[in-house]
Amino acid sequence: MELIRGLYSLHDRHRGCVLTIGAFDGIHLGHQEMIRVLRERAAAHRLPAVVLSFEPLPREFFARDAPPARLTRFREKVDALCHYGVERFVCLRFKQIRNLPAEVFVEEVLVRALGARELVVGHDFSFGRALTGNIGTLLALGPTAGFEVTQVPPFEIGGERVSSTRIRLALEAGDMASATRLLGRPYRMTGKVVQGAKLGRRLGFPTANLLPLRRATPLAGVFAIRVSGAGLHDAPGVASLGTRPVVNGKELLLEAHIFDFDGDLYRRTLHVDFIARLRDEKWFPDIGALVEQMHRDAAQAREILARETMT
Repeated sequence: MELIRGLYSLHDRHRGCVLTIGAFDGIHLGHQEMIRVLRERAAAHRLPAVVLSFEPLPREFFARDAPPARLTRFREKVDALCHYGVERFVCLRFKQIRNLPAEVFVEEVLVRALGARELVVGHDFSFGRALTGNIGTLLALGPTAGFEVTQVPPFEIGGERVSSTRIRLALEAGDMASATRLLGRPYRMTGKVVQGAKLGRRLGFPTANLLPLRRATPLAGVFAIRVSGAGLHDAPGVASLGTRPVVNGKELLLEAHIFDFDGDLYRRTLHVDFIARLRDEKWFPDIGALVEQMHRDAAQAREILARETMT
């Protein structure tokens, strides 16, 4: 997949595509359905399937002091879009296009820069300054501008629309099963292993430490996990995601202990899948009490993951 950042990076060879536009935070089942239709229409036109998105996400831009928790950071989104078959991912700075009137956005971005032949959008799609553009705008402008419009209905499970907001609420509640069902896969964080204080190793629980690299996360606590990457595939383990109150930590850190593994993972990229939430992060009066709880967490995680394997 080709990643294109900024309008200035678009050239004549990039003109001509079938396009969808959105935040695509989480790449959940609804997004996957949108991408499926996008690829189908792109194949019919014999043109690239292209996703257009923005950084920061619009909701983050307008809530800078308290942004909503992001499900996927930028690099995770790139990897997911590539996995689901998108051929180009165009990412624009939101502040550079936020004040464009809807008609100008269509003319300058969709037609002149991208040469879109067809737009694949959801039923509630809106765009342009003050969100004045919608599907009606696209349908009105399409014949003159030279593009078609395909509307994708809401993707529902159990009569409810799949959305990033629903997934965020499930993760905040520790309902990993619901999050997995809406995503079509376990919720995942990806990152490079960084150097830690090696406290876990001294306590008999060596950990691979990853920085979430998000201003806010939709979940925190202790979890049963599976880890892939660096030669591992769905390796079982237990992880803590939080600020480590026992050692007066302040920086958000994901500490993953992989069962029955003692290799060197420093600077390697790992994918951590969150299978079940065990408990909240909490303070302990001393290291001994912490170690006792870590043994209980590990035993519970092993039991959950073994049961999951059997089903």
